[in-house]
Amino acid sequence: MMALPALPRRFHAASIWALYGLGLLPALWTFYLGATGQIIGNPVKIFEHLLGEWALRFLILTLLISPIRDIFGVNWVRYRRALGLLAFYYVAMHFLAYMILDKRLALGVIFEDIYKRWFITIGMAALVMLIPLALTSNRWSIRKLGPKWIKLHRLIYPIAAAGALHYCLSVKVIGPEQLIYAGLVALLIGWRLVRPRYMTWKRSTRQGRGGLDGRSPQTE
Repeated sequence: MMALPALPRRFHAASIWALYGLGLLPALWTFYLGATGQIIGNPVKIFEHLLGEWALRFLILTLLISPIRDIFGVNWVRYRRALGLLAFYYVAMHFLAYMILDKRLALGVIFEDIYKRWFITIGMAALVMLIPLALTSNRWSIRKLGPKWIKLHRLIYPIAAAGALHYCLSVKVIGPEQLIYAGLVALLIGWRLVRPRYMTWKRSTRQGRGGLDGRSPQTE
């Protein structure tokens, strides 16, 4: 398999900050278009929808990092924290747009929506689960929590599932776009379930090749 050219280490930090900048551009640009009256239709709903869709995209990209490394040998783990935080930022902005721009801080209406409208309940649950992940996305938390950190951050899978379900239930008719996102999330959750067997098979294959080459697997 042809290896992708590796980015020099000195550019790693800059590339992560560039990812943050590029990741926030859709929100900033759409907000600007709405604020200047350049969006045809309901700008608040369009902006709110865009934020939610990008949140789901970044959740999917976050989950894709491990399969890409496992299957293709491309290590983009350095970008996983940025992608996860971008997902959190977009979920938070999505909720704020709903609460401030759409409902104009009518707390009674907001609480009634959360209680009575299932897709909003599910979306709120996803936001609540994302908060501890965002707060612990740092090296200090990894050292402090130890193995518990890994268990906590596995919440990303039910969060992604809740996000996809929220998206599907928020529309009157589920179309190809919703099915694609839901299908991708289902595949990534399925990958999580089969990954241990795949990694065991991959290790055994590598050890077999090492034996055929006359080399000890430990020397690889």
